[in-house]
Amino acid sequence: MSKRFRLLLILILVGVALAFLYPTIKWYLLVPEQMRELSYASRNQIKLYAERKAADTLRELQGLTPDDPLPEEYRFLTEKATENYKTDGRSVPRTWTIEEVFRGYLSREELLLTLEDHFREEILALKEGADRRIQLGLDLRGGMRVLIRANLEELERSGGQSLTAAEREDAMRRALEILNNRVDQFGVREPQLRRQGDDLILVELPGEADREAMNRYIRGRGILNFHLVDEEALALFIEYQSDNPGAFIGSNGEILQPEILPAGTTLRGVYTKDAYGIDQLRGFTVIESEPGLSGNYIRNAQVNADPITGRPVVNFFLTGEGGDIFYKLTSDNVNRTLAVILGDKVKAQARINEPIRDAVQVSGFERDEAEDLALVLRTGALPVPLEVINQQAVGASLGEDAIRIGLQAISYGFALVILFMLIFYKGAGLIADLALVLNLYIMVAVLSVLGFTLTLPSIAGVILTIGMAVDANVIVFERIKEEYRTGKSAKAAVKAGFDKALWAILDANITTFIAAVALSLLGKGPVQGFANTLAIGIVSSLITALFVSRLIFDFATDVLRVSRLSIMWRRVQG
Repeated sequence: MSKRFRLLLILILVGVALAFLYPTIKWYLLVPEQMRELSYASRNQIKLYAERKAADTLRELQGLTPDDPLPEEYRFLTEKATENYKTDGRSVPRTWTIEEVFRGYLSREELLLTLEDHFREEILALKEGADRRIQLGLDLRGGMRVLIRANLEELERSGGQSLTAAEREDAMRRALEILNNRVDQFGVREPQLRRQGDDLILVELPGEADREAMNRYIRGRGILNFHLVDEEALALFIEYQSDNPGAFIGSNGEILQPEILPAGTTLRGVYTKDAYGIDQLRGFTVIESEPGLSGNYIRNAQVNADPITGRPVVNFFLTGEGGDIFYKLTSDNVNRTLAVILGDKVKAQARINEPIRDAVQVSGFERDEAEDLALVLRTGALPVPLEVINQQAVGASLGEDAIRIGLQAISYGFALVILFMLIFYKGAGLIADLALVLNLYIMVAVLSVLGFTLTLPSIAGVILTIGMAVDANVIVFERIKEEYRTGKSAKAAVKAGFDKALWAILDANITTFIAAVALSLLGKGPVQGFANTLAIGIVSSLITALFVSRLIFDFATDVLRVSRLSIMWRRVQG
């Protein structure tokens, strides 16, 4: 492999690493603290912020004189205004003043909506980019602590018999395992779940204190059911609705059951997601109270895109028994409407055109909701109903002091290693130090793109990696010194040193990497964070030591024609 090609690969690696690292740099250095805090808020809180911010901005613009230029931070308003100018056949202004901007909108409401859309997308973009930056763990930044109670009494009532101590323990064990799998697969880094007492589970989630996300984690398989729509009862309700508008909506927005509905039917709301991802009531339907098919019969679920509309669809695959039940249900009710109920909300309705056996496709979900639902269905049914009894955002237990001390430890360790290599190996030590800097840069970039959560144990992993990163260089340098002492030229000593040290370096690092992978797979929480950091550091240190250092040495001996290596204090004639 030529030196030019190796240099090109290194430059590409540095560029890719910078792209990986940019979200973290942007988040912690360029995004204001207020915006970061808003991105941790619930979607309802984001909605309130966007509406309030849009109204305040509109009042601010109305307070300016018509001839004032449009402030730079509101230049995004010109895009929609330009579109409206062109649609109306008017000339687009060269200089945007307040008056020209207002003329570019059909109404005050359209301008207000444009402002709200901008502020909403600004926060949601930050919220959705959380998986591409390094986050701080519960011990450094804080997060969410949730106490969940397993309702064993409800499990006994539904089963019709009392549970033995062994059965209660088994139900709790399986609930803890399924919850842990769900939280891991939802992308929350280094969660901690542990039992408290006989029926309590404590969940600690570092980073975003998102109550909505926590509610998704504890959903059970039975929350999704298929119900037939009762067309006759629906016609009765529509007639009742026209005479009694609002009589079936409670003070808290809950749906009340009208007395005119026949026994065995239930009124349900039909919901769709708004621009904030919040369920909005769009209509009503009347379903048969007993589900035609329970979600317990779903064995797998996948999210795909509709080939025509591009909208997400969820494909459900039923068990053998579930397929038989659904085939009979759809065979006996051709041309009737089937409603998909998620919790107590109608998310989709479809006309049964033909019998269906073991595969069902439904739409009506947003991408995030569809993926969450499919994940919950894949991870299995919870053996016991769960309920949140305490949910709170928590501050960092160690916070700024821990971050400061950890960064100091990294800095001191980094500086001491660099100083040692410079003193002991002279010019070659400088090459090792350059490789060490690049190693830390690559490692942080990989942690960033993986959305890694930084905790105190993972900081310890970084510090350990810094110490281990020069091991390969030390082995190579000692081999080069041995070859150099025998009278070989600088170029021959470098080549022999790298070649003879290769397998010793690989053996040492591969064994450590295997141990780190085992810890990562078997460990949980802080142990897993330490192992992940160590594994990534080992790989990046091998790349920089064997690839980058070799390139610098080859450049010195082949291009700069260096005949004497600066690698030890005793002068040797090369």
